[in-house]
Amino acid sequence: MLATIFDIKHFAVHDGPGIRQTIFFKGCPLNCWWCHNPESQDVNLEIFIQVNKLDGKEFKRAVTVGYQITSKELMDIILGDQVFFEESNGGVTFSGGEPLMQSKFLQEILVLCKQKSIHTCIDTTGFTSKKTIEMVANLADCFLFDIKIIDNELHQKYTGVPVDGILENLQWLDQNHKNVILRYPVVPGITDTEKNISDIKFFLKSLKNINQIDLLPYHNISKGKYTRFKKENKMKDTKPLSNNDMLYLKSEFESIGFKVGIGG
Repeated sequence: MLATIFDIKHFAVHDGPGIRQTIFFKGCPLNCWWCHNPESQDVNLEIFIQVNKLDGKEFKRAVTVGYQITSKELMDIILGDQVFFEESNGGVTFSGGEPLMQSKFLQEILVLCKQKSIHTCIDTTGFTSKKTIEMVANLADCFLFDIKIIDNELHQKYTGVPVDGILENLQWLDQNHKNVILRYPVVPGITDTEKNISDIKFFLKSLKNINQIDLLPYHNISKGKYTRFKKENKMKDTKPLSNNDMLYLKSEFESIGFKVGIGG
């Protein structure tokens, strides 16, 4: 079986516990205005023309984003870092894009990791069927689960998909005592409004077992990617939040009993 991925990051320390290898799957059903990996959105391989300048001259070359890989090939790469996983209580994180878009391959690689006692995390938007969530939840050790906007209309506007099914999947994981760390992208003027913060806190208080959230501050370091890949950047003029803003948000979520990190 083949998967389409676009990157593999070794020695990652912000994508779950310990030292990790993060596999970035290509393709995402969402189209978030603030996406920091715009090259991840299309599940297909993409060819872009990269322009470099030297001594006043332009040099162009075709660059392919994404490649296909078998489960055996990927497992060989994963096993290359196994000693670091064992020494740090780390493992593998499947990210994207949205790894659950390629759920059959993901299921296969999760089984292979479990056979080798390798800890696994799934970094997900949560936008998938309940059947898929249940399938991978029996194999993965941890979920890094995005919570962005509670209002359905606004979630549809800023991400391209409704939020109802996402919240239902999160509630199922909570009810079934799965290990979940929430991730909240803090985007100025969109996800950090007073109403959305209040809505998120109200929803989180309904959860019985999940009690950890990481606040992910918006940054514009991906601005160059939008230019390079000729994709529309709706957030190009947005400024990041201050450290004080993030500390205030941290205290807001701590006030409802959550363990809160900043930056993952």
